Amino acid sequence: MTEPATAAQGTGGAHRARIIAAAIEQTAREGWSTVTMARLAVAVGVSRQTVYNEIGSKQALAEAMVHDELGRFLAVVERAFDEHAGDLAESVRGAVRGVLDLARDNVLLRAIVSATHDADTDLLPLLTTHAGSLLSAAKAVLGHRLAAFELPLEDHRLAVTIDVVVRAVLSHVMQPSDSPARTADDITWLVGRVLGAAA
Repeated sequence: MTEPATAAQGTGGAHRARIIAAAIEQTAREGWSTVTMARLAVAVGVSRQTVYNEIGSKQALAEAMVHDELGRFLAVVERAFDEHAGDLAESVRGAVRGVLDLARDNVLLRAIVSATHDADTDLLPLLTTHAGSLLSAAKAVLGHRLAAFELPLEDHRLAVTIDVVVRAVLSHVMQPSDSPARTADDITWLVGRVLGAAA
């Protein structure tokens, strides 16, 4: 059987979430190279054709796994801005701290970052060189949240600031250089300097 060229679009069918969860668990436990549609079918209790129908190719599965996890991280950002409504500095601090705390314990991220076998590095570009859709989603959420504040920057400069902040946080997700709390303080200070918010 040949793999379909493209992934199923949208939220998928009734088994999609379970298939993605099984793939994440297997990747964390045994490595991405061990993940096959047949093994996922057994793990979820469906046919291999069902896995193909709901997911598509293995590359599409990789993208689905990363975007599934991205949803968890963006939910942390949304929650931080909700909890500190009206306080830009604390919203940013809470969002960055929450993302970095979650990253530290995230099994998929640990599996990707710690992969040492060539076959297991296929997921890495989704967080680095091919991270365009991930970055766009994160920037859209942050941009939407910052729109609630009166900021002293024109649209282009604000977009540049958002891009830099998102890329900086992703860099610390991939390779932390300090504790989540201190990194959050540092990024909050930087944002405060640029946006004129008390840090």
